[in-house]
Amino acid sequence: MPCRCPRASASQSAPTKASCTQPWAVHIVSGVERNALARELLQADEDGRISPDFTADYGEGIYSERAQALAARYYGSLGIERSDREGRKVAVRENLEFFGAPHVALLFMPALGDGMRTAGDIGMYAQNFLLSLASRGFAGVPQTMLGLYAGTVRAVLDVPEDLKLLFGISFRTADPAAPVNAFGRTRIPLQQSVVLHSTLAVLDGQ
Repeated sequence: MPCRCPRASASQSAPTKASCTQPWAVHIVSGVERNALARELLQADEDGRISPDFTADYGEGIYSERAQALAARYYGSLGIERSDREGRKVAVRENLEFFGAPHVALLFMPALGDGMRTAGDIGMYAQNFLLSLASRGFAGVPQTMLGLYAGTVRAVLDVPEDLKLLFGISFRTADPAAPVNAFGRTRIPLQQSVVLHSTLAVLDGQ
């Protein structure tokens, strides 16, 4: 049956720079299938059965430092001390239950070339999806961790092996009062990520 989800429909208008290939394959899971998937993901995690299609390495240096800084703020907002390993484990496993959200969208990509153009297109699709959610009063959480269990997701949803899982987006009605939404996500100054070439004053809004 065709998907009637308005968020997915709006995402279809995303730019597709790779010659309009529209390479996204999205599975939206709810209800009993969502619950079954969560159970299998939790069991796979308990068994140590990770099956990623892509690496999730931040390397060393600034990118790793930014990830660690975010983790410190996130766990702090939950009242979890750095030394509380069990508390952190419980918090991390909430990813595999989609943070309690009733719906999750799993974004897969076909194996085309080295995958970079395809992944870029799916990133733009995901951004449209998230903006569409926000415009309707919903909130979405992109989750790289779901991609660590790509094999489990494919098995539960009967997804072909040639479709590779990038990440998932759990979504539900927004709850601005939730403590986790108040800890803040910092952004580096534009000057640290954008280089101007004879394009003066753009970053000053002039």
